[in-house]
Amino acid sequence: QVQLVESGGGLVQPGGSLRLSCAASGSIFSIVAMGWYRQAPGKQRELVAAITSGISGIMTNYVDSVKGRFTISRDNAKNTVYLQMNSLKPEDTAVYYCNYRTGTGNYWGQGTQVTVSS
Repeated sequence: QVQLVESGGGLVQPGGSLRLSCAASGSIFSIVAMGWYRQAPGKQRELVAAITSGISGIMTNYVDSVKGRFTISRDNAKNTVYLQMNSLKPEDTAVYYCNYRTGTGNYWGQGTQVTVSS
């Protein structure tokens, strides 16, 4: 079974930065997309960022609220996806979950807490 292990969450002041990592253990095949979701207390889970392989290259997509502040990237050799988060705001506070979509199934990380507070 594929396991995704997340790291990098924590407490940061507004305007600060964090880098989340999500590494897949073992072999994983036919990856269609990698992404990061988040869920704040009392709110629905939302897709924050995704990265896919397009016909002409790598494609990324972001929810409007994080555009210009967050960057998703990947290292295929390490089966790892990253989320660089800059200029963090209190409203970014949530549990962040990584997701790998493959031709076989959908896999999730355990979640990592990001808290933005002064």
